Amino acid sequence: MAVRPLVLLSALLLIACVASAEPAIDETQFPLTYLPSGERMYKQYCAACHGVDAKGNGPLASLLKTPPPDLTTLAKRHAGKFPYDYVSNILEFGPGLSSHGSSDMPTWGPLFRYFDKQNERVVQQRIQNLCNYLASLQGK
Repeated sequence: MAVRPLVLLSALLLIACVASAEPAIDETQFPLTYLPSGERMYKQYCAACHGVDAKGNGPLASLLKTPPPDLTTLAKRHAGKFPYDYVSNILEFGPGLSSHGSSDMPTWGPLFRYFDKQNERVVQQRIQNLCNYLASLQGK
């Protein structure tokens, strides 16, 4: 079990590297209510494990106990309808052990609350933006 902390630390370091590879944005140019797009958040927080194409083939995927799922098939796996509530709950509260297969995935809700100084409306909008982006990636 000593591998799990190492995997999570590696994931966080890769996320930091991916985030730093993005062009610098002077957020002072944006209003206080600025929220990043779902695509930007996906690239910053999710692509390291799920892959840039969201098919579960990110650079850290092989280090995880349970491979990350292909996020482009969420609708297909839920009777053809994108599961907004399911995805929102995973993002906000974490995957849990039984429903998602592993607790390797970070829980983003607390991190977003920290970033947004406990502004619940903004946290929910971040989660909605990310869900909308994932919904846009669904295969036909």
